[in-house]
Amino acid sequence: MNQRLHSFSQWLQEQHISFALITSTPNVFYLSGFYSDPHERLLALLVFPNEEPVIVCPQMEVEQAKHSGWAYSLIGYSDTDHPWELIANYLKKLALPIEKVAVEKSHLSLERYEQLHAYFTARSVLNAEEKLRQLRMIKDEKEIAILRQAAALADFGVEVGVQTIAEGKTELDIIATIEHELKKKGVREMSFATMVLTGEKTAAPHGVPDLTAIQQGDFVLFDLGVVLDGYCSDITRTVCFGKPTEEQKRIYETVLAAQQAAIAAAKPGAIVGAIDKAARQMIEEAGYGSYFTHRVGHGLGIEIHEYPSMNATNPMPLAQGMVFTIEPGIYVPSVGGVRIEDDVLITDTGVEVLTNYPKELIIL
Repeated sequence: MNQRLHSFSQWLQEQHISFALITSTPNVFYLSGFYSDPHERLLALLVFPNEEPVIVCPQMEVEQAKHSGWAYSLIGYSDTDHPWELIANYLKKLALPIEKVAVEKSHLSLERYEQLHAYFTARSVLNAEEKLRQLRMIKDEKEIAILRQAAALADFGVEVGVQTIAEGKTELDIIATIEHELKKKGVREMSFATMVLTGEKTAAPHGVPDLTAIQQGDFVLFDLGVVLDGYCSDITRTVCFGKPTEEQKRIYETVLAAQQAAIAAAKPGAIVGAIDKAARQMIEEAGYGSYFTHRVGHGLGIEIHEYPSMNATNPMPLAQGMVFTIEPGIYVPSVGGVRIEDDVLITDTGVEVLTNYPKELIIL
């Protein structure tokens, strides 16, 4: 049994939980190494305190599960089978008393909860997510190596985007080029919908790219990341096409100083909230406090947004092995916005910045 499954199984023992039913693709992947998106079909990993785990998946996924290295039992089902009946029959063979069941409460739908309740009469249903978040928050060396590679590919994506900028090019033109070049490097999917925004649209933190063309004097904002071996990267850079105004330069330099202050504050034992406050203080002192409208970052790993939430009220201390983003921004309507984002790793002595595309203001 791998260390992740072992740690989770130990927790089940400590909490006197009969079994855990894990149904989200990211957590099944984290614990088993098997990645599957079964769409509306059921994917489940059953983990026990003292028995070997079992994966339940569509029959057409069984060979992929074996190929992933899964060495334990598999329950494959066809589209005419009832997977909950198969799970119930498997548990009957184990003859385990079912007192407590752990699930992912934010993922398990009401419909599936009702199916679970119909087949298993448990005294209580507990939430497994907090334990899984704790486990996933600290990355091991293999995960860190993948995240470094994913970050390097994100750097490359921004490099391609900046080289593609030209007057009249549209946001979607540039996105198409970025993703084409990344696919040539073996990237199958992006971490999220690639964002390229220009001009006043950069003032929308989650703007929607379209056929807007780049013009002289525009900020151009890139926000992108790739999925590599199941792990995500995330980078944001902002450049200027043509000579920037004094206000544009002031906004850019303020965001850069805020990001550098937040990175400098990141080290083992530092409080998460202090990282947000370090960036926010710089922006507030420059008079742009009301234009920094989101937290300073988020955890990063199998999912693009993981724990911890890097907000100003989070009292959690940082620990070696945590990976998260630091991405302050200023967004001024009718003027434009700047965001600078890096992926960072907490080391035993401080912080390692994984994304390395230049951050000084690039004027094209």
